[in-house]
Amino acid sequence: QLQASGGGLVQAGGSLRLSCAGSGRTFNLDTMGWFRQAPGKEREFVAAITWSSARAYYTDSVKGRFTISRDNPKNTMYLQMNSLKPEDTAVYYCAAKASMPSVATSYAYWGQGTLVTVSS
Repeated sequence: QLQASGGGLVQAGGSLRLSCAGSGRTFNLDTMGWFRQAPGKEREFVAAITWSSARAYYTDSVKGRFTISRDNPKNTMYLQMNSLKPEDTAVYYCAAKASMPSVATSYAYWGQGTLVTVSS
């Protein structure tokens, strides 16, 4: 029901835009978020956005570089990633319907993930 896309290989300092498209149900009233998991590490919170886009949340390491947004009529969420660093390399997952935006276990729906690789 959630399909993440837009990952790829990019050089350090470059940009990527991830998309997360919903299908089968509307996510327009749900908080949605992005998480990532690097090899050998636990899944970590990246960013989240409330249903009305009134509030956005970011982990400290991406503040000022990443921007989360959503287009409710398209049932789609985005993550614009600028000034990418090698440490941003991970599989990025989108998720929806959460009571606590930064807590992975509070999300009810998950996408399959898209790989972002940042070369130095």
